Amino acid sequence: MSLAEIINEDMKSAMRERNQRKLEALRAIKAGLLLLKTGKDASSGEIPATVEMQLLQKLVKQREESAHTYRSQGREDLAEEENFQAEVIRAYLPQQMSEDEIRDYLTSLVVSLNAYDIKDMGRVMGVAAKELAGKADNKKVAEIIKTLLTR
Repeated sequence: MSLAEIINEDMKSAMRERNQRKLEALRAIKAGLLLLKTGKDASSGEIPATVEMQLLQKLVKQREESAHTYRSQGREDLAEEENFQAEVIRAYLPQQMSEDEIRDYLTSLVVSLNAYDIKDMGRVMGVAAKELAGKADNKKVAEIIKTLLTR
């Protein structure tokens, strides 16, 4: 079952349960998927799984940034709603790797690619970004690679 089908089924359930908060988050995902479906990455009408994961990560990040902004302005009620939506969207992402798991994977990757200094960061990051798509934040991956290559 594709992500779009799963979202549609969950939207039906949320409507039956009269859960407006969850329904709003699911509608945001569906809108993003519809935009992707008409975009350049989905020429066949199907959206690649990696692009779907990128969309979900983007939606979560937007919600987290909005929540931070609302908190800084003293609007806890709006921040709470953004955090709730981020959690609903995050449920459709694969399980995130812990920092130790990322570090272990990257250490073995650096060894297998014979990367020795910071000049090899682009090469390592390219492979790691593809392998860890949806499982780890690229910013955290880049930080860990940088520390591994500057030793």
